[in-house]
Amino acid sequence: MSTPIDIEAERERLEAAVMVDVIRIIRPTGHAVLDEDTGMMGPTPTETIYEGAGAVLSGHGQVTAQHVLGREWLDDTVSWYRLLTPISAPVPSRYDRVEVVTAAGQYAATAGRVWQVLDPSEASTVEIARVTRLDEVTSPN
Repeated sequence: MSTPIDIEAERERLEAAVMVDVIRIIRPTGHAVLDEDTGMMGPTPTETIYEGAGAVLSGHGQVTAQHVLGREWLDDTVSWYRLLTPISAPVPSRYDRVEVVTAAGQYAATAGRVWQVLDPSEASTVEIARVTRLDEVTSPN
């Protein structure tokens, strides 16, 4: 027989212990336009759909979060990174971009890195956090 968990208490605990960074989710809203003077494509128009509490976890970070919470709650995935945001955050869409604005960890290596949303947020009938699979965007340089 399993012991029922207090979903709201677990949600609060996860937000306080793991979602301690400030993340930004940016959505493309149009297409880049050719700058006729330079012959280069201009920036793609975007809008910020969320900036607030969250965390970008690598596979290692997911294991660490399991130890903090005392239970396994994320299964394996082909994606190496996952974005955690509160349930109150908007649902990211495929191709949205994710940046870490401020990392709480002294040794965080997320500065300047950008991720792209692979799929809409995972969904279930019992949700403790919004979990979204990410892929790191690497520079062509």
